[in-house]
Amino acid sequence: MNRRTLLGGLFAAASVPALAACSSGITSLDGGGSGGSGGGSSKGGVTIGTANFTENQVLGYLYAAVLEAAGVKTTVRPNLGTREILIPALKGGDIDLLPEYQGALLHYLDTKADATEEGEMQNALAMALPAGLQILPYGMAEDSDAFAVTRETAAKYRLKSLADLAKHNGKLVIGAAPEVKKRQVGAVGLKDVYGVEFKEFKSLDSSGPLVKGALKKGDVDVANLFTTDTDIAANHWVVLTDPKNLVPGQHVVPLIADRKADSTVRKALARLGNVLTTEQLTELNRLVDKDKKDPEDVANDYARQHGLSKK
Repeated sequence: MNRRTLLGGLFAAASVPALAACSSGITSLDGGGSGGSGGGSSKGGVTIGTANFTENQVLGYLYAAVLEAAGVKTTVRPNLGTREILIPALKGGDIDLLPEYQGALLHYLDTKADATEEGEMQNALAMALPAGLQILPYGMAEDSDAFAVTRETAAKYRLKSLADLAKHNGKLVIGAAPEVKKRQVGAVGLKDVYGVEFKEFKSLDSSGPLVKGALKKGDVDVANLFTTDTDIAANHWVVLTDPKNLVPGQHVVPLIADRKADSTVRKALARLGNVLTTEQLTELNRLVDKDKKDPEDVANDYARQHGLSKK
């Protein structure tokens, strides 16, 4: 995707104060996260959209649970697709809020962004967002992209890091969601940063059954997965290290339209961000993917057990 214009980013961040990360890892609510003094209202309800993978759906229902507990009526529209669908839907008013990830969102908006520290990325996001959208304080939970291989493949090609892939250019097949072929944190960045060229790119899904099944069967040699995916440890897959920091930090961060970003919404989502950990999010993913529980039920149970909701 093309970068947003600088002018649009400056308008989006015109009233944005500098963001400082506090000791808990969550940005201060002073100044309202990344965008202005508000003016939005959640009285008419908030529509939450999610991407097309388990974790994002769970997060969407968690957002709904804490907002409902704060008296905000919510509607969840799960599994809508990728950012190429979600961001226009957010701008256009089809949805009002979605769970995002700092580094991935920043690289979607600005392919040349080089911020890696959480506070720096939060500020960079504030500058890169188009007018009408803002990010709220990021939470403790984090989920990053990972490039994994089986133990057999790691041994056969002596793979430990992403840099090692370049030693076998033209031999290996990568499997990932279709959009990863054109993303910096994906095939583009692997070539630019590490000089990696694959024999083939197979369009599958986002850390889902297609790409994981292909990795197990040997149909792909490298799979793009998420670090909170419990199948990585369960299958003893090897996550290739990233010595040149191609993959940025990925703290979960709410992305919301200005029109709905009032203090009630901000405070409710900040409470969730202060409670939900990476380990807990990984377990919620397992409950859905392995135990086949409903994402909404899993989210509601978590919110109730952690005092975030009475539902």
